Amino acid sequence: MSKSELPNIKVVIPAFNEEKSIAHVINDIPKDWVQEVIVVNNASSDNTVEIASNAGATVLTEVTPGYGNACLKGLEYLNKEGNRPDILVFMDGDYSDYPEQLPELVKPIMENGEDMVIGSRALGSREGGSMTFPQVFGNWLATTLLKLFYKVNYTDLGPFRAIRFDKLIELNMKDRTYGWTVEMQLKAARHKFKTAEVPVNYKRRIGVSKVSGTVKGTFMAGYKILYTIFKYL
Repeated sequence: MSKSELPNIKVVIPAFNEEKSIAHVINDIPKDWVQEVIVVNNASSDNTVEIASNAGATVLTEVTPGYGNACLKGLEYLNKEGNRPDILVFMDGDYSDYPEQLPELVKPIMENGEDMVIGSRALGSREGGSMTFPQVFGNWLATTLLKLFYKVNYTDLGPFRAIRFDKLIELNMKDRTYGWTVEMQLKAARHKFKTAEVPVNYKRRIGVSKVSGTVKGTFMAGYKILYTIFKYL
């Protein structure tokens, strides 16, 4: 399929101190599938901005820390006349995802009419040590609660995901920190969006995780995810 036949697909990558990994992420994104790569620099103190820009990305800056804050900055930039994509893909900037799998996430939207596709690390192949026990358990608990309370079957809250841009705007996303992914999934359930999961592979990230790499990050992420699930009941 030629690029002219594809929908307008753009990518948002939140990034906090990812100077060692961000160029790898950008370079591995299939360029013939994507119109624009947006890196949202989230209060980095290293050379993330310069490296991302040199790799060909559009770089935005969000000075307030928080994964959700970075994602919302990307949405603000994209939600303008003439700049809106058909499909938006989110992925992390730490090179734990496999960006070359992007077509696998967008094809169910293009071919099967899905509104949102989650890249499931639980269904894919994970490198040893790429996810900590609290991450694995937390994903299991969160997806179990989503099934119980929102009647949807997910196996992961994976950050690598694709969604129709107009549907994403319809969700009116609010979370500014760790609850972003679960908010999107539970709101999609409440809106009765057509959703799917596809297996994605996962490897050890470059650098130290800002979430699972610290006790505080792990606790705060778990708390915020559970808080978000119960908030919208």
